[in-house]
Amino acid sequence: MRILVTGAAGFIGSHLAEALLRRGDTVVGLDNFNDYYPPERKRANAGVLSSYDRFAMREVDLRDEGSVAEVVAGGHFDAVAHLAAMAGVRYSIPRAKLYTDVNIRGTVNVLEAARLSGVAHIVFASTSSVYGATEHLPFHEDDPLGKPLASYPASKIAGELMGYTYHNLFGLSFTAVRFFSVYGERGRPDMMPYIITDSVANGKTFRLFDAGEMFRDWTYVGDVVKGVVAALDRPLGYERVNLGRGQPVRMADFVDLVENLVGKPAQMETPPAPASEPKTTYADVTKARELLDYDPQVTVQEGMARFWAWYQASFLA
Repeated sequence: MRILVTGAAGFIGSHLAEALLRRGDTVVGLDNFNDYYPPERKRANAGVLSSYDRFAMREVDLRDEGSVAEVVAGGHFDAVAHLAAMAGVRYSIPRAKLYTDVNIRGTVNVLEAARLSGVAHIVFASTSSVYGATEHLPFHEDDPLGKPLASYPASKIAGELMGYTYHNLFGLSFTAVRFFSVYGERGRPDMMPYIITDSVANGKTFRLFDAGEMFRDWTYVGDVVKGVVAALDRPLGYERVNLGRGQPVRMADFVDLVENLVGKPAQMETPPAPASEPKTTYADVTKARELLDYDPQVTVQEGMARFWAWYQASFLA
């Protein structure tokens, strides 16, 4: 297959592109290498991908409609994995315009380019944050999504809705995969696994909301990538599918796990959680198992051991 991966220099995108290349696909990556976190980390991820003969990277911003259209039109793609976005719930709070421009308008640019170029199938990276502060546990794909807690999940809900519009009007197959607290090697420095690990390793203080009495459905990046690859291989018309582990972890216990791996105590502040943070994330993965044969295998203990090994090799060697 020939596949376009937007956001290919990012955390999940680089793992996805590499998995596709390893199985023999031809991959074009699209990324703008922005400075939301240090661009040199993204350059390093892209460097890993550039070692494959069947990979090419295009440095393009999603907001540049003409350049996005040019990349899609020239690629003769069988499918698009649209992972590029402005990420981060808390970062989005004062930046609604930026998240609208990149995540909504940029997604429409990708959808329109796919329509005009005859690309039949798109897999769209959504988020567990679309569920907001629902009290319905576990989160099911048919739960109502009318109360997002910040601009980031609101923009992802809009992307899912635009995907349905293009499916309804133009027959485009669109699968929204909702990621749940993904972690692993190459993890972003703004994400809690990295923040906690880096802080414990270096004796720095970090914030743990509600004294760790919150729960997150930590999902190893390798398991998530298998789900995305399966979604690329199986056009389903229009679907929304949770990709989580289905085993929420208490954040205080997650910190204990990191302390044991690093061999040092954590130094924490424990303020109340802000209004942008749900108490729990918890994926019902029944649909993913049925439609994608999704079967997450990596426990949080094993996955964080892999993350710690990567962190040591990358930053402590």
